[in-house]
Amino acid sequence: MNVGAFVCSCGGSCEVDLEGVRDGVRDVDVVASSELLCTEGRDAMAHVVEEYDLDQIIATTPEPSCQRRVRELADEMGLHPEATAFVDHREGASWVHAPDEATDKVARLVNATHAGLREEAVSRTVTREAGDRVAVVGDADAAAALADSADVLHLANGGEFSDAEGLDDADLRRGRVVDVDGEYGGFELTLEANVTDDCIGCMECVVEMPDHTTARPVDVSPEAPAGDWIECCPTDAIDLEGVTETVEVDQVVFPGASAPRGGVVGFYTGPVDAGTIAAVESRLGGVEKSDFLDLEMDVCAAGDSSQMGCNVCVEACPHGAVERPAVDSVEFDKVACQDCGACTSSCPTGATMLREPSNRRIAREVEALFDPELGEGGFLSRGEEPAIERGVVAFVCSEYAADRLREYGRRAARGEEVDYPPILPVRVNCTDTVGEAHVMHALAAGGDGVAIVGCGGDCLHSGPDPKAELAERMNRATADLGLGERVGFFAPDRGEPGPFVEGLSRFYVELDDSPVPAGEHEATGGIADDRPNPAFDSHGWTLESVRTILEHVTPEREVIRGLKDFGVMDVSEACTLTPTCSNLCPTDAVRRTEAGDLEFNHELCVNCGLCEAGCPETAITMETGLDLSLLPENRDGEPWLTVHEGEMLECVRCGKPFTSAGSAAKVEEEVGDLVSGIAPDVDHSIFEYCSDCRTGLLFGGGEGR
Repeated sequence: MNVGAFVCSCGGSCEVDLEGVRDGVRDVDVVASSELLCTEGRDAMAHVVEEYDLDQIIATTPEPSCQRRVRELADEMGLHPEATAFVDHREGASWVHAPDEATDKVARLVNATHAGLREEAVSRTVTREAGDRVAVVGDADAAAALADSADVLHLANGGEFSDAEGLDDADLRRGRVVDVDGEYGGFELTLEANVTDDCIGCMECVVEMPDHTTARPVDVSPEAPAGDWIECCPTDAIDLEGVTETVEVDQVVFPGASAPRGGVVGFYTGPVDAGTIAAVESRLGGVEKSDFLDLEMDVCAAGDSSQMGCNVCVEACPHGAVERPAVDSVEFDKVACQDCGACTSSCPTGATMLREPSNRRIAREVEALFDPELGEGGFLSRGEEPAIERGVVAFVCSEYAADRLREYGRRAARGEEVDYPPILPVRVNCTDTVGEAHVMHALAAGGDGVAIVGCGGDCLHSGPDPKAELAERMNRATADLGLGERVGFFAPDRGEPGPFVEGLSRFYVELDDSPVPAGEHEATGGIADDRPNPAFDSHGWTLESVRTILEHVTPEREVIRGLKDFGVMDVSEACTLTPTCSNLCPTDAVRRTEAGDLEFNHELCVNCGLCEAGCPETAITMETGLDLSLLPENRDGEPWLTVHEGEMLECVRCGKPFTSAGSAAKVEEEVGDLVSGIAPDVDHSIFEYCSDCRTGLLFGGGEGR
């Protein structure tokens, strides 16, 4: 792929050194610059595209109209419709940073964009068929607006709609909605009413009890008093104990209803406006949307043999797109998925991975921000020090947070004091995408700090300060590693930039230079070639990063706290060496030896908890944390640790070891009385024979007792 980078200064309104940016951009086929790239420089740009036979254009412009003109040029030159990418050199750089810092930052961002494009996933879609049945709860205007395009079921929800217009094509149904269940294409709503379908609409009850009834549709309030008045109904349709009904629809419009914060596809709970109506209509008959997830359920640690293990993806998803149909299985609804990345950042094994941006792409973008070539022979070599004093990777939510930072840039251009430190942004779908592996990799790549820039209380997906807890955990881990605290969560406010600027500035200036050199680490995303987990799974990627960091620091503790994807097994004397834990372990981190010992591999353990939950003797306790002393490099290369010494029982007939002595004793204790006397002629306890010999004794005449 031939790539060209084009740098603009927006008619001189951006104080970036065009030559300096050109010198700092690397690995592309050509770099060109212009003061007005998308207008006066357009013909020259076309000439460069043709001369270098470019397949991909990276241009520095955040302005939608400029981006449109660049895309139009790419289309005219016969490039792929998605062959353009853009870097914000203005609102996020030159308007809020000093010129030398902005120049440095723009070059780094072009390089990171190029690195990310090399890892871009091929687009893929998922589909689901659905009908046109839409339930609208208590909103006559919405029901009327949808009546021409959808099969509308208007649920009164206890309301009165005698004066409502435009509902002739809607099925108006009595009853209050007490439950909503299901998913897009298959929602079920449960209704409770105090009038049965025997009602003929005679209005007698409305006349008798006007304060407790509705006329359209005819219904009686649950607060209506009992009494002889109900005898006014000629069909005995009034039932004060209530009757229930379940209706099935494809989509639901229910203003004010409670739902997961991030929402559920096909379930609309906010105020109804033109956008809501358009969204409902766009999903009539079915939906086709991007496939956001790669799933490798063979490595999932969710459970086995009716044991619930890791449940983090179910707990993390704010959209109801992950569920447990059974205690030992997990299912993903890709149509309901809204691309926030919460399940992927929480999954330790890589069973669920975000397709775009993938962890590999994020890693390459971060590494490109710190490449040492930026300080050799390019514009950065003009001074003794890089223009950017601190290398702070900022994982920026691409929804609200990115827009607010752009607004800060526009306010700075108007003369307001909203300058903030030159953080190095890596855009993510949502800060939910960011997990411990992303943070540790950024530090292993040489970052002085990591800023997680999210939406705070306005997060579309996970509510207030979604990654404040992650920042706290990671600071505990980095302190234990000997790096000190280097992680912060920041939420730019829509109206007042002051707290964000002050908080980020304080975080930035208090950072010390990292002892980890920048630009020397390129992640493989794993720890061993023979692991079944995909590359850049959280457990393997985190451990690889920690090992890189440890080459340059002296840890404060042996057990690194704050890393949730690592566990340490402790086994009590209650263990009888049943094979339950080794059979359940999804990463083969537990094994029983021929000598009857139980061994544990800390390097492989993802802390799913299956062994602890499934142990029939409750002999296992798991503690969270990465114990450096248990890693093979600190044990002369030995990954296995004996956590319980046992004794294998050998069959008294054939001599084959067949179970642990503890297991045999436990079974005999529990069922010995039940089988007493079934083999009276044998010389030993029936529990001292292996299963094959036991069968022979019972059914083969007892030879060789």
